[in-house]
Amino acid sequence: MNSVFESFSELDELAEQLQDDDAGLRHVTVLQLAESAEPEAIPLLLGAIKDSNAGVRQQAAIALGNFDGLKAAEALVLGLEDESLEVAKAAASSLCELKDPDAAEAIYPLVNSNREFVRVACFRGLKELCNPQSLGPAIKALEDDSAEVRAAAAAVIGWLQSDNSLPALIAATRDDDAGVRRIAVSALGFSRKSAAGEAIVQALTDTHWQVRECAAETAAKAVVANAVPSLQTCLADEHWQVRVKSVRSLGKLGDASVIQDIGNMIESPIPNLRKECAAALGEIGDPGALEFLTLIKDDPDPDVRKNARWAIKQIA
Repeated sequence: MNSVFESFSELDELAEQLQDDDAGLRHVTVLQLAESAEPEAIPLLLGAIKDSNAGVRQQAAIALGNFDGLKAAEALVLGLEDESLEVAKAAASSLCELKDPDAAEAIYPLVNSNREFVRVACFRGLKELCNPQSLGPAIKALEDDSAEVRAAAAAVIGWLQSDNSLPALIAATRDDDAGVRRIAVSALGFSRKSAAGEAIVQALTDTHWQVRECAAETAAKAVVANAVPSLQTCLADEHWQVRVKSVRSLGKLGDASVIQDIGNMIESPIPNLRKECAAALGEIGDPGALEFLTLIKDDPDPDVRKNARWAIKQIA
C-alpha cells in the first residue's frame, strides 16, 4: 500500500476509533486523518462529517481542506448543509481549497441554496476550479439578491475568460453594489472586444473610487487605446490610488501625448506616485520626458531614484 498508512489494519483501527463513544477520541482520530493527507482517509472523513458531535463534524470539515477531488467535494457539500453554522462555515472555507475541476460536479447542486453564505462559498470554490461548465450558473447568479453572491459569481466568470460572458459582465459593471461593479470591471480585462473597452472607459467615471481604480488598471490589461483621454482626466482624481493606476496604465499604453500630464505630477509629495510617473515615462520612451526625469533622479526615496534612473537609461 503506497501510503503513509502502513497497512489496511491501521485504517481499520482508525475507522473503529471513529465509532468510539468518546467524542474526544473521534476528534483526535480526525486530526490523524488530516495529517496523513492521503486519499484513503477521505471515506473515513466522509463518515466523520456526519458524526453526532458538532465539534467532530467541524474538525472533519477543516481536515477536508487538505484533500482534493470529487469525493472530498461531496463530503464538504454535506458539511455545507449541516445544521451547525460552525460546521457549515468550516466546510465553506475548505471548499475554496479544492483544485480539481471535476469537484465542480458536487458543488453545482448547492449554487441555489437558500443559505446565502452557502451560495457564496459555492462560487468561491468554483472560481478556483476553473471548470468551463461553471459559466452558466455564474452568469445566472449575477441576478442573485445577494451582492456578495453576485460578486463571487463575477469572479468565477473573470477566471473563465469567455467572450460568451461579455453581455452579462458588462451589465454587472452597472450593478447597484460597488463591490460587484469592481470585480466585473476587473473580469473584463481578458477581452479585446470594443464593447468591453467601452464598459471599462465608462467605469473610469464610476461614483466609487475603488471601481475607478480598478478600471484604470484594467484599461491597460485590455489594451483600451481609446481610454487615454479618460485616464488623463483620472490624473486629477481625489484619490491618489486612482492616480497611481492611471499613470501606470498610461505608461503601458505608450501614448506620448500624455508626457506633459505625467511630468506635471513628477514631484508629487506621494512617493508611490513619483515612482509610477518615472516608470511610465520610461515605458513611453520619448526624449521629451527627460526634463521631468532629471528632477527626481536624486529623489530621497530609493524606489523613485531607481525608476527615474532606469527610465533615463531606457530613453537614452
